[in-house]
Amino acid sequence: MKKLANDTGDMKKLRILMLAPQPWFQPRGTPFSVLHRIKAFSLLGHHIDLATYHIGQDIPLEHLSIYRSRNLPFIKKVKVGPSKTKLFLDFFLIALTLKLLKNNKYDLIHTHEEASFWGAFLARVLKIPHLYDMHSSLPQQLINFKFTKLKPLLKLFDELEKFTIKNASAVITICPELQYYVEQHFPDKKSMLIENVADNSIIFKPDPGVENHLRKTYGLEGKKIILYYGTFEPYQGLDLLIDSATFVLNGKSGDIVFLLVGGNEKQQLQYKDKVRGLNLEKNFVFTGFAQPEVIPAYVNMADVLVSPRLKGNNSPLKIYSYLRSGKPIVATRHITHTQILDETVAVLTKPEPRDFAFGINSVLEDKNRSNELVKAAQKLAADKYSYDEYLHKTRKVLEMIAGNID
Repeated sequence: MKKLANDTGDMKKLRILMLAPQPWFQPRGTPFSVLHRIKAFSLLGHHIDLATYHIGQDIPLEHLSIYRSRNLPFIKKVKVGPSKTKLFLDFFLIALTLKLLKNNKYDLIHTHEEASFWGAFLARVLKIPHLYDMHSSLPQQLINFKFTKLKPLLKLFDELEKFTIKNASAVITICPELQYYVEQHFPDKKSMLIENVADNSIIFKPDPGVENHLRKTYGLEGKKIILYYGTFEPYQGLDLLIDSATFVLNGKSGDIVFLLVGGNEKQQLQYKDKVRGLNLEKNFVFTGFAQPEVIPAYVNMADVLVSPRLKGNNSPLKIYSYLRSGKPIVATRHITHTQILDETVAVLTKPEPRDFAFGINSVLEDKNRSNELVKAAQKLAADKYSYDEYLHKTRKVLEMIAGNID
């Protein structure tokens, strides 16, 4: 196989067409993955032409050119997960893809989510190597986000996903469960597990004064803070978290606050109503979406970090930053967590309110246990989930497909 690296360690510089069917950039799951993949390619010296939706914030990075599909002013937001809006916008992203391929010569097509479907087809027709970034099972997403239960549509997505993997020059998976799926069903396929370990501080510089500002803004001085940040989709388990609060707070004073960072306005209202119905308004703070540079301040303020996720097989991105944070972790004993976490680094509980509450209270009340978990978590992060390892694997996956690059 031809190598991308010579004896001095310098890599052949590639021009990569990256297809990302998301509002990029917005602070949520896949856009973060795309951001850090771009950063890694950039640090390795490659040029990236990013084709994405018309919605989103430009993030200036070296070796990055951003191309956006047709501006549709009547579409100002795209919800998380599969949607009719996304399918509509994908037609314009396909048009942009064709335009870029016509006007430029690329060494590699790199695709995310459903862009892999047309990316795989075009790469095959044009004989360009294709790198598929597999963030999740797309047919499973249709179910998890309650987009459809129609068997023909699920079957179609399943076949498209299989076509994509079969025709990819290599596949990146982001968690062990997805890597196992590829290895089991496509044993001859070149693949690489690259966990989303990258820290946002690599790109976004936090404001040192933001923590005090947040404490004052949300009245958090002197409070014990239980932090959740992320999307507010049902599979994330926020109903479980809120129901557990009754047991966490039972017989305790009002010095405990559940700080929930994320969610759109509709989702926040829904969960605020639930909190109000349980008479827990004084113990919950909803902030809405937060910019990436602010998240480290929230984490630093927290006494406990929680992840009550209930469904899926792709690990939450935040788990890797949780491990490095110096804070105890409480999470459900679900494959999304257990493929990374075990009882030595986190409290793992049943997906049941009383047990989740017991897990939270166990680290609030037992500082020795909390400290042991934190030390073990930080060691795991340093040993297995470092950014150097992330860059090494990114370079290696390019070397895996180097024989197809002229």
